[in-house]
Amino acid sequence: MSKYGKVFARSLIGAAATFAVVGFAQAQETLKVGLLASLEGPFAAPGQDGMRGADLALKQKNGMAGGKKIEFVKVSSDATPDKAVNSTRKAVEQDKVQIMIGPLSGDEGIAVKNYAKTQPNVTFINGSSGAQAATLTDPAPNFYRFNTEGAQWMVGLGEHALGKGYKKVYLIAEDYGFPYSQVQGFMASYCAKGGKVLDKAWVPLGTKDYSSVIAKIPKDIDALVVVLGGSDAVNFLTQYEQAGGDKPMVGGSITVDQTVLNFKGKRRESLLGTASAGPMADSIDTPEWKKFVADYKANFKDGFPSPSLFAYLYYINTKAALDALDAVKGDLSGGQKAYRDALQKTNFKGPAGDVKIDANRNGVGTTYITEVAKAADGSFYNKVVKSVPNISQTLGLPEADFKKMGLGTRDVPDCRK
Repeated sequence: MSKYGKVFARSLIGAAATFAVVGFAQAQETLKVGLLASLEGPFAAPGQDGMRGADLALKQKNGMAGGKKIEFVKVSSDATPDKAVNSTRKAVEQDKVQIMIGPLSGDEGIAVKNYAKTQPNVTFINGSSGAQAATLTDPAPNFYRFNTEGAQWMVGLGEHALGKGYKKVYLIAEDYGFPYSQVQGFMASYCAKGGKVLDKAWVPLGTKDYSSVIAKIPKDIDALVVVLGGSDAVNFLTQYEQAGGDKPMVGGSITVDQTVLNFKGKRRESLLGTASAGPMADSIDTPEWKKFVADYKANFKDGFPSPSLFAYLYYINTKAALDALDAVKGDLSGGQKAYRDALQKTNFKGPAGDVKIDANRNGVGTTYITEVAKAADGSFYNKVVKSVPNISQTLGLPEADFKKMGLGTRDVPDCRK
């Protein structure tokens, strides 16, 4: 080989080595993804399980997506909008995450959606927030929610309650966006088919003393509709038991979720048969659900007997975020346009059914009507009694009828008369 040939060969070898090093470095590049959940306050236990769901989605991909190592930057809130935004701001503006997953609670979701508008180069993906207004009212173009929301979760429960003979009910719910959505989803069909909600007791998030609420429960009702979650639900159930309460209950989606179901107390036994509804259920009998439950149990010995609603929702939203990264090979250039296009097209078979979004970047999916049952090992779970497929944010109503009813609030809908 000539002198020049040897030099050229050495140059090629050197270039190849350089490309190999660069290629390895790119393959090992770390992408920071923010992860926000409520680890303080009344939803601390749900928040912990939400984190488990996100961790599981990442673990199933061996910690990688789009050819990059994914590092979660975990931040906490206390279910209040201000804390959620402050924690999100820290992750985005100080830790420089390019994708943000969260938050957990309803009004937090609305607040983070509004903050997202100030950060157009960052993509925000919901955790488990279920307030309608996060996507239905003035949506942010960079905020995605792959789960259905609180009103969608209750579609069909009103008819089920009437079928159980509950023609007159009294409602107790937390006073913020998510319960407003849940109550609307329940009442839209319940009122239309002749049910009466005699009155509503709206309580602050984090209420510890329910004595005044319990004292006002009418004697002539058929059932209580209780839309409380986390420690609020446990506090109410315990105090209602102590007061000698004996009315059957219809629960919101998080009232008889795994984070509440297995609390200790005599009232727990009276929960058997309690009707509820949501985007998943403990007894779903599909290979996808069974694998999800098995993976959850194998990875989280400190978890619940079955994944909670929050674990499920954080799981599907995180999986969507990671799948879209794979689709664009980790490319977040150009204001993340290709990534967001991939998110819009994301459609996969999740543990509880197909996961897809509409034009407002909100989930469309199945609602499961459930009743609380007891397993052979003594644990409680939600057994599917009916499924209602393909529920959009118009709640199965013609769009004109839904718009006429308006967004769920303290007073909408109303069927006292």
